[in-house]
Amino acid sequence: MPVIKIANGTELFFDLTGPANAPVVAFSNSLGTTLEMWDGQAEALAGRYRVLRYDTRGHGRSQLIDQPTSLDDLADDLAGLLAALHIDKAHIVGLSLGGMTGQTMGFRHPARVSSLTLMATAAIMPDTHLWNQRIEQSRSKGCGSLVDGVMARWFTARTIRDHPDLVAPVKQRFAAISGIGYAVCCQAIRDMDLRAHLPRIAAPTLVISGADDPATPVADGSAIAALIPGAEFVVIPNAAHLLNIEQKAIVNRHLIAWLDLHAGSPRATSGGLSFEAGLANRKSVLGAEYVERALDRAGAYGRPFQDFITRIAWGEIWGDPTLPRKTRSMLVLAITLAINREEEFKLHLRPAIETNGVTMEELRALLMQSAIYAGVPAANSAMRWVRDVLGDKIAEA
Repeated sequence: MPVIKIANGTELFFDLTGPANAPVVAFSNSLGTTLEMWDGQAEALAGRYRVLRYDTRGHGRSQLIDQPTSLDDLADDLAGLLAALHIDKAHIVGLSLGGMTGQTMGFRHPARVSSLTLMATAAIMPDTHLWNQRIEQSRSKGCGSLVDGVMARWFTARTIRDHPDLVAPVKQRFAAISGIGYAVCCQAIRDMDLRAHLPRIAAPTLVISGADDPATPVADGSAIAALIPGAEFVVIPNAAHLLNIEQKAIVNRHLIAWLDLHAGSPRATSGGLSFEAGLANRKSVLGAEYVERALDRAGAYGRPFQDFITRIAWGEIWGDPTLPRKTRSMLVLAITLAINREEEFKLHLRPAIETNGVTMEELRALLMQSAIYAGVPAANSAMRWVRDVLGDKIAEA
């Protein structure tokens, strides 16, 4: 993995892999991490997309520049990296600081942005006292002195307890980050306020928040999505700040579906959506194993019907970005409840919660409102179906 000097003189360490003619997806790392944080996403996209990862300045193997730095500078670094690699535009994916860089790319370098995926991030973090403390401590004592508190924000307590294998490499890389490089980027976060610029972003935008993220809570992601025209917003359950690591499979399903929708040519020459685009949507919601079983069971006789629902239901309808997937999941649940379609209700129930960001509280509110408009017996049946499928979730609620 080489280092390249970009037009503004900054030297950035990067990794570029994948088919030369495939759409480029550029990943921007979070504060206190390196490009390895995206290993799970790079693996999932391998062979389908050209994946560009890099270490933000002052992090990992990129150049340390101890001078005042802004989000404009970090966005210019990414734009300069794309230019140096002769990449006209890319689908930008960023988490936390990387998501702030992505937001800034969206309005500062719009011609280079095909789409944005903004994970666990914010447009403003106004607690200057907190950031000043981190700046002083990282400069004087290094990132190792911050590591335990940071891990508690990055991962849920359950993940720290049950999956030390996920946490250990992240913890080790964080402790090795330059305290000065960390402090410089903390200053950029402390001083930013991107809110006035977000309505100018024209690129298709997906905002993803972790339901249990104390660093950039759900309200921060919701605020970004509300300011960017047409943005889609998803909440990942049982995830703190580094949601792409903690809930890799769910995040990857959302990311791949988003990229497949906006990166390729989903509309076939016949004028309808291609089977492949619908299949990607169907798998991202219902899970690849279930969909493959359904296709295998169909056989030659049922295959035309499977082709039909994959192209129309999952390509034309679920592939339409007008409604967020969370909204579509809630609509499916309400409609199938009202018309007493138990099998379909149960099929969509766990994906609604675990993939499309519907909370258990929102599900309960849906059932109660449905009781008013579809009848108490229908909602009562649906409550039983919820217990059948989500008994574990109810016990935790």
